[in-house]
Amino acid sequence: MRFPTIVPLTEIASLIGAQIIGSKQGAASGINEIHKVEEGDLVFVDHPKYYLKCINSAATYIIINQVTDFPAHKSLLLVDEPFEAYQKIVAHYRPFMPLQKTISDSANTGEGTFVMPGAVIGNHVQIGKDTIIYPNVVIMDHCIIGNNVIIQSGTVIGSDAFYYNKKTTREVHYKKMLSGGRVVVEDDVEIGANCTIDRGVSGDTVIGAGTKIDNLVHIGHDTVIGKNCLLAAQVGIAGATTIEDEVILWGQVGVSKTLTIGKGAEVYAQSGVPATIEGGRKYFGSPVEDAMTKKKELVWMKRIPVLWEKVFPPSSKGGTG
Repeated sequence: MRFPTIVPLTEIASLIGAQIIGSKQGAASGINEIHKVEEGDLVFVDHPKYYLKCINSAATYIIINQVTDFPAHKSLLLVDEPFEAYQKIVAHYRPFMPLQKTISDSANTGEGTFVMPGAVIGNHVQIGKDTIIYPNVVIMDHCIIGNNVIIQSGTVIGSDAFYYNKKTTREVHYKKMLSGGRVVVEDDVEIGANCTIDRGVSGDTVIGAGTKIDNLVHIGHDTVIGKNCLLAAQVGIAGATTIEDEVILWGQVGVSKTLTIGKGAEVYAQSGVPATIEGGRKYFGSPVEDAMTKKKELVWMKRIPVLWEKVFPPSSKGGTG
């Protein structure tokens, strides 16, 4: 999540009640999760298992609950509860703003764009030229829609990430992690009816130029879909996944989180993708395998009853008494 302007580190520390360890002269450009951070960003960590990963990431400022070694050009912000500090920063710089009308006064639409009755366009939404937004589409705050985009009825773009911090005291409970990210839909994208595309937790969910999405598709937070992809009905993609250019996912394909599907891969209907797969190949099954290998396996499975009869013919199974 980018801040509206560069924010002095001392201002951040004052907001969250942090002690600055290291230089106090810096300024932060945004706050992001570990897999999205860039130089100048804040990141938070609250478990020793991830200290080194965060400290050695691109982030310049680390919100942490224990003093530890860190590079000289970085600074630590020491607090008791780094997760709560993250929440406070997001709530302060990306506050909840209830929508007072169906199309916010702060939304911008380009020349030749049509927003049909019943559509809801949130605060600070940007929509490009020659785009068609059909009835009952909802585009939530800060999302960006490109030129020549078509979004069919009932689709929701920019709903909160399904992302919770697990807390265990006497019993397990989940605390919602505030979503400060956006959805960015690039040019020439078509999105079918009743799709749901979640915003990033702190980064962007991106739909690449020329991609076509069928009805009833779900795309999770921080997922980046490349250019000219094809997603058929009822595809479900979990969070922080990368779908490279020209990928085809046929109906009811399920894709797990934080993996990559390589450029030009094609996944046949009702398959499950649990881990990264190479591009330029066809896949089938759950978990997916090479499509031809899987088809041969299914053929042999159908032959098992015949083979069984040959090995154990009916006459060998019983006596005459």
